[in-house]
Amino acid sequence: MIRADGRHSVSVAGVILDDHGRVLLTQRADNGQWQAPGGVLEIAEGITDGLRREVREETGLSVEPITLTGVYKNMTRGIIALVFRCKVTGGSLMVNDEVQAFHWATPDEVPRMVTEAFAVRVLDALQEGAPAIREHDGTHLL
Repeated sequence: MIRADGRHSVSVAGVILDDHGRVLLTQRADNGQWQAPGGVLEIAEGITDGLRREVREETGLSVEPITLTGVYKNMTRGIIALVFRCKVTGGSLMVNDEVQAFHWATPDEVPRMVTEAFAVRVLDALQEGAPAIREHDGTHLL
């Protein structure tokens, strides 16, 4: 499923931590999969502005990015994802057309709930140090 135009798209995701070390997962309404909130940047949109917009649209929360924790490429679809650890600055969780449920997951729950390619993003965000750089096929790491 490589893009017909041969170009990449860029997505962003926010790994939001609570005071107990749990991470916020969203359950997508379209396919039921659990992921960190995020989505594709618009062409004229800045990276952190897009991150804030996507998280707000999917969760109802306002966030501030703390640090870039990983760069991931879906080799099958040509999508580059930038993942940030974030803190909540306002708002409240609300389901919507894109998200049907929320779960504050412990690090041990993440690999059981989330496909490998998306679980690693969340788990990488819990680590200190340089951002991770990884490739995947949409489901599994390569």
